[in-house]
Amino acid sequence: MKRLFYILAFVLVSNNGLADIYKYTDSNGVTTYTNIKPEGNSKSELVISGPKSAEPSPVAREKKSSAKTPSPANFPKVDNQTQNQRDQKRRELLMSELDQEKQALENAKQLYEDAQNTPEVYRGANGKTFRNVAKYDEKLHVIEAEIQAHERNIELLNKELNR
Repeated sequence: MKRLFYILAFVLVSNNGLADIYKYTDSNGVTTYTNIKPEGNSKSELVISGPKSAEPSPVAREKKSSAKTPSPANFPKVDNQTQNQRDQKRRELLMSELDQEKQALENAKQLYEDAQNTPEVYRGANGKTFRNVAKYDEKLHVIEAEIQAHERNIELLNKELNR
C-alpha cells in the first residue's frame, strides 16, 4: 500500500503526471500503472486523466506572469532628487561601514601578530613550564577566521559600492 502511494505521488509530481494514467491487472494478477493504454483483452481503468487542451505548464505560466509590467497609475513614485538623496545616504552608510570593517581588520591583524609572538604556556606540578601548542593553534585559528570574515565583508562592501 505504501509502495502504491509513492508511485502515485511520483506520477502526480513528475511532468508525465499531465498524461492519462491507466491501472490494469494482467493475467498473472500483477497490477500495473502506466500512461500507455493497454491493448488486448485486459480490462484497464483510467485512474488520472490528463488535460485535454494544450495549456502551458504551470511553470511556463509563472515565468510568463513574472514579466515586467508597468506600475499602476496610483502606485507611489519618488522623484529623481529624492531618489538621489536616498542613494547618497545609502552610499554614505556603506562607506562608513567599510571604514569600520577596515579598522576592525587592522585590529584583528594586530591581534594575530601579537598572538603569534605570545606562545601559550602552562606550569606543571613540578614548576616547569610547558608550551600548550593546541591552545596556541586554536587561538590563531580563531583570529584567522575573524580576519577572513573582515576581508570578505570588505570585498562585499566594495562590490556593493561599485554597482
